[in-house]
Amino acid sequence: MGTTQLESVPEPKYWHLRTVLTEALDSEFTVGEILPNERDLAARFGVARATLRQALEQLELEGRLQRRRGVGTTVAPPRVGVAVGTEQHAWPGAVDDGWQPVDSTLEVPPATVAEALETGSEQAVHTVRRSRTTHGQPVAAELLYIPESSVPDLSGIDAPSGAARARAVLRDLQRLELEGQDSAVELGSARADDARQLDRLPGAPVLVVTTRFIADGRTVALSVATYRADTCRLTFGDSGGVEIQQGPERRAS
Repeated sequence: MGTTQLESVPEPKYWHLRTVLTEALDSEFTVGEILPNERDLAARFGVARATLRQALEQLELEGRLQRRRGVGTTVAPPRVGVAVGTEQHAWPGAVDDGWQPVDSTLEVPPATVAEALETGSEQAVHTVRRSRTTHGQPVAAELLYIPESSVPDLSGIDAPSGAARARAVLRDLQRLELEGQDSAVELGSARADDARQLDRLPGAPVLVVTTRFIADGRTVALSVATYRADTCRLTFGDSGGVEIQQGPERRAS
């Protein structure tokens, strides 16, 4: 049986322009700087505006650029490394975990969460909302579900809501001895509430990291963290936590 060889395909104009723009971003622009308008960029590089838009959309998809409402197209900060598969475990709210508490309420969780926590389908749990930012921009939002049985001493907490109550819930959770945790990652689409928090349009690609925290032989908390797919990347190893990672090819000078 004969073999079929693919004919060589010339590089599309927008892809060549994407390479040229990448070099310009590395040498001429700094993180957060606003790019010139499309007309000026198209004139500088001698291309049609349709070709320019394709190149800009590709760089936005790769996380090099961000299009911000009312601002324009800016140079994106380095991607956030989401560490998964690490053997180092820590409670949410531990020192330097990078998350900011927003609020905590008692709510009935989704059925899949109730099943994972082994709570009743109508039983309310503490729902802690947290956010993560880098370079002043939101990159992740988290819902942390904690059954009341995991934090039995909260009845005496004076803070009824807000960030103060969220911190109190996390402090009480840390009184348990953490036996382990496991994470699963999947690609998803931003729901309306996630999109609002992450400054993205509904349906934008996101990375959803679900983490179970185990103590006393059971799941005592469940985290569902939604990361912007254009600004985050997965890292593997034993570094632990979530850290900002920037290779030399990603630095803007």
